[in-house]
Amino acid sequence: MNEEVIVECPVCSPEEPVEHEIMRAGQNPVVQCQECGAVHTTIIEEKKPIITKIIVSKDDISFTLHAPIDSEDMLYIDDELVVDDEHSDEVYPIIVTAIESEGRRVDRQQVEKIDVVWGRATDEVTAKISLKVRNGSTSLEKKVPGEFEFVVGGDYNAGGKSFHITKIKIRDGGFRSRKGDSVAAKYIKRIYSIEKRRTGWGEGKTSWSQRDKRY
Repeated sequence: MNEEVIVECPVCSPEEPVEHEIMRAGQNPVVQCQECGAVHTTIIEEKKPIITKIIVSKDDISFTLHAPIDSEDMLYIDDELVVDDEHSDEVYPIIVTAIESEGRRVDRQQVEKIDVVWGRATDEVTAKISLKVRNGSTSLEKKVPGEFEFVVGGDYNAGGKSFHITKIKIRDGGFRSRKGDSVAAKYIKRIYSIEKRRTGWGEGKTSWSQRDKRY
């Protein structure tokens, strides 16, 4: 995918900048308007960073950072950013969860028009796990790096219990249930699993699914 830029379109928006895709970079860049499809040359001014207020959520706490973002960039919900706070020198990778501009929430906005960005830290996340056991179900949590991948059909440990993943719900509302499907922890809403058999009961079995075999 080519880089995008916000400039005026001589065909559909000569007064108000809109999104364009850069078709050819260089001294005389050629761009294509994403509103009407017109292709034309333009002048691309050097991007200047704007110190942007970013509220970051990590587990059950939230904190405010201030980081430079290129003023002409277009920011979208679910974009991934690396936030380098100018005051604390702390660096956090985040996924954008909300954008506020002129007192209202929007799905996308040019950075220079943004008042506040909300984001979810992804350097370390807490995976929520629903565990089916013999007498019902329980919940577990497992702290992992955001890039750590859970695999449907895989076996893991958390809270002193061993479990086998049967399904993964991702944050956009979809599910992954085919054996071998993998999802990075930062994109996971909830993991569904069954309890593995206790040590010594056999390989590849689960405690809730076994009956008492006496004969």
